[in-house]
Amino acid sequence: MKYIETFREGERINGILLCKHKQAAVTKNGKPYENVILQDKTGMLDAKIWEPDSQGIDDFEALDYISVVGDVTSFQGALQLNIKRVRKVQPGEYDPKDYLPVSSRDIEEMYEELKDYIGTIKNPYLHQLLEGFFLKDPDFEKKFKAHSAAKSVHHGFMGGLLEHTLSVTRLCEAFCRQYSILNRDLLLTAAIFHDIGKLKELSDFPANDYTDEGQLLGHIMIGTEWIGEHIRQIPEFPHRLGNELKHCILAHHGELEFGSPKKPALVEAVALHFADNIDAKMETLKEAFAGVPDGNTQWLGYNRLLESNIRRTGK
Repeated sequence: MKYIETFREGERINGILLCKHKQAAVTKNGKPYENVILQDKTGMLDAKIWEPDSQGIDDFEALDYISVVGDVTSFQGALQLNIKRVRKVQPGEYDPKDYLPVSSRDIEEMYEELKDYIGTIKNPYLHQLLEGFFLKDPDFEKKFKAHSAAKSVHHGFMGGLLEHTLSVTRLCEAFCRQYSILNRDLLLTAAIFHDIGKLKELSDFPANDYTDEGQLLGHIMIGTEWIGEHIRQIPEFPHRLGNELKHCILAHHGELEFGSPKKPALVEAVALHFADNIDAKMETLKEAFAGVPDGNTQWLGYNRLLESNIRRTGK
């Protein structure tokens, strides 16, 4: 299979890709055409069907897997595919793993490491709460392993939520070794739980888009409510401890303008916010540099999350 990242201008492409988006449009001269975004695990590609009513252009919709024949061109410095023929393919003609972005790390190994952290939580109430989600709910486990951490920006791939959660937990563990004022059980529990609301905020792949619940409430509120429901099912769960954990979740974006209903008021909430922020920004840079050769110090342009023009470091 030839992946999008290997496409070059002037090539004729004949293969199967995922249609991520499809939209009818009209040229300035009133001629209809279709905008299409194609995807595989290596990236996305803008495509056009300039003659949508011509022979060889079969019906298909967004999120269909399609067999395309087309020519790779360049428009305003970016590659584009001019589709000449297209048909919807059937299950069995493709392997979904080739078309969905996935973590470069081993999913099962990451989940086992997360379970190891859960095993170190000494507080019986927090440990029982974590077990109820991550160790005793097979459906939750399956969904958590496969989900992304974002539609875009960072960790927007299968396994991204698990990879991000584990990275934040590792950072929080390091903070605990450095700063004795931190309650390790509370901080690590908050780190493991902090983004579980994304399981309901974002739909499963291949859509990986905001749900109605996600648009209305957002993952912070969803996750806090979800945790609160489970806390109420644990007999004698300390009221103050429950509020402290939920506060860490509510405050983990740090600022009201970044979506946090509360600003951090506990030291563990401050630590969680910084761990989350560090991992998000480092992953953003990692993904931005992924297609840039080592030693290339050209400026890559303005990055919205970092609010800065960025480039790689010279050797």
